[in-house]
Amino acid sequence: MFGSKPTLKEGSTIFSIKKNGEFNDFIFAVVTGVDDKKVGVTGVIVNPIGLKNKIAQGKTGERSNEILNHPTPDNVVLALVYRVESENFAEVLDLNVDKCDIIPPKIYSMLDGWIRESLPEFINNVLSLAPGTERDEAKRILKNRMDTLTDPTLRRTLYAVCRSLKILN
Repeated sequence: MFGSKPTLKEGSTIFSIKKNGEFNDFIFAVVTGVDDKKVGVTGVIVNPIGLKNKIAQGKTGERSNEILNHPTPDNVVLALVYRVESENFAEVLDLNVDKCDIIPPKIYSMLDGWIRESLPEFINNVLSLAPGTERDEAKRILKNRMDTLTDPTLRRTLYAVCRSLKILN
């Protein structure tokens, strides 16, 4: 009647974190192998430096601290509207130590696409500019980028984030 709980196996898509200073970096990856409590993964690791800088400057609230201290696949998109650094990630996670949450392939695809399509850079360009012609041009570029996305989940999420940030008008 109810589906069984997903199990960690080769090909599973996962979300994990890695401590980086005071806060956590995010990992979106695909499992490449499982050996008891060791899991090989390949994906991308994201350092949300823009949000970390906003927190250091005192320009954020509790929600931002929560995102960086206790990230989940549901709340990390809010960290990805600011500048990020990312790189490929291929390591072995130890399930005794490392968090390893199985996420649906659609969510993985959306998060991975968000980074690989450089969406934080486009959004940050709009948010960091003062109102005027430069900001209008950054909005136009972001809108054009949104219109060219082929993944419907990624496009829908980006539109929702942009609407909530009031940068689509």
